[in-house]
Amino acid sequence: MKCEECREALSARLDGEAEPMPAGAVDRHVTACADCRSWLARAERLHRSLLLSTAPPVPDLTAVILERTPVPVNEGWPVRIALGVVAVAQLTLALSQVLDVHTGHETGHLTHESSAWNLAVGIGLLWAALRTKAAAGQLPVLTGFVVVLTVLSSIDAVNGNVTAGRLLSHGLVVAGLLLLLAVHRQHHDRTRPTLVKRHSPEGTGTADGVTQHPAA
Repeated sequence: MKCEECREALSARLDGEAEPMPAGAVDRHVTACADCRSWLARAERLHRSLLLSTAPPVPDLTAVILERTPVPVNEGWPVRIALGVVAVAQLTLALSQVLDVHTGHETGHLTHESSAWNLAVGIGLLWAALRTKAAAGQLPVLTGFVVVLTVLSSIDAVNGNVTAGRLLSHGLVVAGLLLLLAVHRQHHDRTRPTLVKRHSPEGTGTADGVTQHPAA
């Protein structure tokens, strides 16, 4: 057997392929040939170095990762719970108006309309407490209502056409509006893009990147 043929068979053996020569004949040649034994030892070292190589050194990226990590999201549960409490109180007030109507036909209908509006406000506030993104859609309507209600209530108070208890009951809507605004601001702060620093590709400073928080 020639050395070239033996080394071809040994190379196939190292690669896990079928040897073109009988294995016994190849082994006998290696035993008798010092050059092929030396070639086989070098080939085995090369094969192991290709399979098992030292991992390249990796720099400590802890500081960079912490710098790019967004601040943990604050769900704003205290404000949302407060809004839910106001919503339940508003619903209770509206239901009490519906169940306690002892007036004439027209006045009773107007009271029903007012009760229906108060129920709608309570439901809207409760929904915004559960799904904060809904607060944005309610703000324009409720703000307009509170502004008009404040003006008309002030006129009625000056003319003596409204009781103090009735005026105090409007405080729920005002509180609901303020809490609705706070919930909207918290939702906006949670979902707006956050600027973080990242290293420039050239490694000559930093550039600003944008990280988007998930919507709540």
